[in-house]
Amino acid sequence: MQRRLKKSVVYSLYGFSLVFLLVGFLILGSNKKADGGSLTDYDYAYNILNKMILPVMEESNNTIIRPYSVDNMEIVTNYYDYQGDSQEQEKSLILYQDTYMQNDGINYSNGDTFDVLSVIDGEVTKVEESDLLGNIIEITKDNITSRYQSLSEIAVKKGDKVTQGSVIAKSGTSNISPDLKNHLHFELLIDGVTVNPEEYYDKAL
Repeated sequence: MQRRLKKSVVYSLYGFSLVFLLVGFLILGSNKKADGGSLTDYDYAYNILNKMILPVMEESNNTIIRPYSVDNMEIVTNYYDYQGDSQEQEKSLILYQDTYMQNDGINYSNGDTFDVLSVIDGEVTKVEESDLLGNIIEITKDNITSRYQSLSEIAVKKGDKVTQGSVIAKSGTSNISPDLKNHLHFELLIDGVTVNPEEYYDKAL
């Protein structure tokens, strides 16, 4: 069975190759200038490479990671997919005070307290305590918002700049899903619309 390289590795190799080509053109260009020759071809090549390198470098860093680092994590309540089959939708409902609600995120648990990680670089745009949802953190980058609920031991405050993978809190509990005990409720919003996080992890946006 053939092994495929991860997209991030491919992007990095591609970017490094272009950098080496650019360095070569810079050396050739400096030699031409010393000889008094025309830099027309050099300038053209430099502009083309510059336009190619920047998107590759930006894309390789624009991915979403999982909000945890432990291996034994389970999905205890899935994201409610409006286009999913009825059985999966039933498993994605939250029962609170005799009312069923559609789950806008995913509930993760491993039966113990675990570190909650920021899935993106960004700014902390909300830190809030809710009697129903537990402690809440929102982190925003451009059109992407990551929302973390049912938290304990908050490690950030509103306005903080955080890096991807940094610990922002620990998992906790909420009154809306007391049966889950210790867990993390995680939501991902793209352009203000909630999406299934499982479909976006480790993918370039």
